Amino acid sequence: MAYQIGDRKQHQLLPSAVEDYVGPDDPVRAYDAFVDCLDLEGLGFEVDPHQVGRPQFDPSAMLKLLVYGYAYGIRSSRKLERATHHNLSFVWLIGGLRPDHKTIARFRRDHSGALAQVLRQCAQVCLRIGLIEGNTLFVDGTKIRANASNKHTWTVKRCKDELERIDQRIASILGECEQVDAAEESGAASLVLPERLQSEQLLRKQVEDALGELQRTDRTGMNTTDRDAGRMRIGAQVEPAYNCQSVVDDLFGLIVHTEVSDAGNDVGQMSGQVTAAQDTLGRSCQRACADAGYCSPEDLAVLMDQGIDVVVPIVRHSNFRDHFRFDPDRNEYVCPEGRRLEYMGDHQGDRHHIFGIRDAAICLACHRFGTCTRSRQGRRVARPFTEALRDRLEKLYRRPLAQMLMKRRKLRAEHPFGHLKHNLGMRSFLLRGRGGVRAEMALSATAFNLTRMINLLGIGTLVNALAQV
Repeated sequence: MAYQIGDRKQHQLLPSAVEDYVGPDDPVRAYDAFVDCLDLEGLGFEVDPHQVGRPQFDPSAMLKLLVYGYAYGIRSSRKLERATHHNLSFVWLIGGLRPDHKTIARFRRDHSGALAQVLRQCAQVCLRIGLIEGNTLFVDGTKIRANASNKHTWTVKRCKDELERIDQRIASILGECEQVDAAEESGAASLVLPERLQSEQLLRKQVEDALGELQRTDRTGMNTTDRDAGRMRIGAQVEPAYNCQSVVDDLFGLIVHTEVSDAGNDVGQMSGQVTAAQDTLGRSCQRACADAGYCSPEDLAVLMDQGIDVVVPIVRHSNFRDHFRFDPDRNEYVCPEGRRLEYMGDHQGDRHHIFGIRDAAICLACHRFGTCTRSRQGRRVARPFTEALRDRLEKLYRRPLAQMLMKRRKLRAEHPFGHLKHNLGMRSFLLRGRGGVRAEMALSATAFNLTRMINLLGIGTLVNALAQV
């Protein structure tokens, strides 16, 4: 069988113009057209080609480099630098510029606030060209590791234990110093603190600062490498991470808004995410849907008061109270034996209404005593202040329309996170701090949207549409 063998000495030249490095239907042209249609000053970039001093790299070119790199899972500044030398699409995209990795990393770090706004303008562009409707929004969250080690995570208990060990080591070092001083002939030599003692004292100060911050903020843990990260369970491990929220439009599954938090769960976050998405689009949505992790009646009521149809599964913990029937007309509970539990007052701390049988002898004589209750005061039932709202949300969730939306939620809301984590390998952040992480999340979401836009419209059609925005 014959082989095709390459010849490195064969004379061959690249096109004379960088413009000819990529074809007219190359996907890189869509990324170029997208960044060109953005308002860089509106994002927060300082655009002044006539400024004095050493020339800087064009912020438009640097933004193109980051967005295009994130779209193909190239996030490292060193890999981006290498791509500007060896990848023709990168060379074409930024016009042959070759920023080094330090410049790329500094640009991304110093402009994190502006980069975090890129997704906002991306969603507005999609709205103008008809790829986002904003009628139905899906909310979902995932946890992504922070750029921090678990060994630098401190809890109150760990701080106190470490302070005890540090004190023991300091006492041991001081004892050694006293022995050395006593052994000297003069007997009056000044005690010179060794470097080991200074190191322990510095460590003690750092641990005390961490303990003080934990006690002031009521946080369960704090990582000294990335203080904004929270302690979250990812698989079988508890690691420093961020809870990444996204709001996805139902029409084509494009991301409208992203946010990051240090909360370990999604409870109470839905209204804030939907409100921010509506602010981005400049219009109110008709329906908002999320999974059971967002089940917080007080938070969902904020959206319902705006006239939004909220679809969220209601979580109920099964207990003996489920066998009691509530009579809303008389504001009483009826026990399985047919006896009525009257309203007895409120518990403001737990935010519950309390119901019970005023004659405790009735409960003591009941054959269910010992199973239903063991209290000598008789059975008590606590009804949350939000129980009526829970019942209303549960009825809304049982509708056929709500069940259809829950099925579509899996298709729309979970797809972006799967793409970012599995296809692009984004399982941990590179930047530290909430500002840097928010910028990375916005860049990744923008890259996902552009990939979807290319698949939906095609490169040529998308480039023409972006040119008219």
